[in-house]
Amino acid sequence: MICVYGAGSIGCYVGGRLAAGGAEVVFVGRQRLAGEIASHGLTLTDLHGAALRVDAPRYSTEADVAAGADLVLVTVKSGATAAAAEALAPHLQAGAVVVSLQNGLRNADVLREHLPEATVLPGMVGFNVVHSGEGRFHQGTAGGLGVQDHPSIETFGPAFARAGLDLVPEADLHGSQAAKLLLNLNNAVNALSGLPLKTELSQRAYRRCLALAQREALAAYKAAGLRPAKTAGLDPRLLPVLLGLPDALFTRVAAKMLAVDPHARSSTQDDLAAGRPTEVDYLNGEIAALAAEHGRTAPVNARLTALVHAAEQGGRRDWTGPELLADLRRAA
Repeated sequence: MICVYGAGSIGCYVGGRLAAGGAEVVFVGRQRLAGEIASHGLTLTDLHGAALRVDAPRYSTEADVAAGADLVLVTVKSGATAAAAEALAPHLQAGAVVVSLQNGLRNADVLREHLPEATVLPGMVGFNVVHSGEGRFHQGTAGGLGVQDHPSIETFGPAFARAGLDLVPEADLHGSQAAKLLLNLNNAVNALSGLPLKTELSQRAYRRCLALAQREALAAYKAAGLRPAKTAGLDPRLLPVLLGLPDALFTRVAAKMLAVDPHARSSTQDDLAAGRPTEVDYLNGEIAALAAEHGRTAPVNARLTALVHAAEQGGRRDWTGPELLADLRRAA
């Protein structure tokens, strides 16, 4: 049995694909989604044209349904990781495999601390999921699932293959997480723009905002001895240069980055729209914290973190690219 703990957009999509592929899946999440899915089931689509249905998924609000699970996919927001581990601890069987499919760099360490009898592995979701209500979840960008290479994960490969999900074991998952975080620094920029991802990334001023944040991240990584993996086949040091290209040239050379559903938004923008706390402290805030740990500063990422927190309290979510870029340059 596979348990998806914290089944929001990512959890419902990944778990739903697994269930549609024939796996026994139980979902654990909030009452709001439990009611929605009880009424509508799950409808799962992607940018490649897939369309799948799960009519009666087992969705609970209580952690005890994880008892007997062989694999637990943790998909809660990063700020809820410790609470999730504490809720799961009394119910997991010894030897269960727990995979963190979360943003940020440190969630697996938090889970491992609270779940000493489980095999805890860091994982990574390489795509965006949009929840449009009535049990509908849409994968809006290309990508697969990464997981730290470990013998225990081999058992589950066939279930992911039947689900049409690429589960890629990686020897250096931490490097891949660092590379993904470079891209996820755009979540704040996207949320503050109020625009779909594709529209925002098509405008040079917004991309320059992201490039400023990425340069700080690369400096913090270097100070910490952290080597991010290649991103879209590129040396990560080239990303800020690519982002600064004029729009027409960027559109030609960065087709993969713009291979995004026209309606896709960042999870940070979705959280703001729903009135939920965002994960900005574990994205841009993580870079500011990492820099501080090594005697550096990351004022652009600190400013983006502050602006998103202000937006959580009703502040602006309609920054133009030139306005935001000017603000971040002043911070830097």
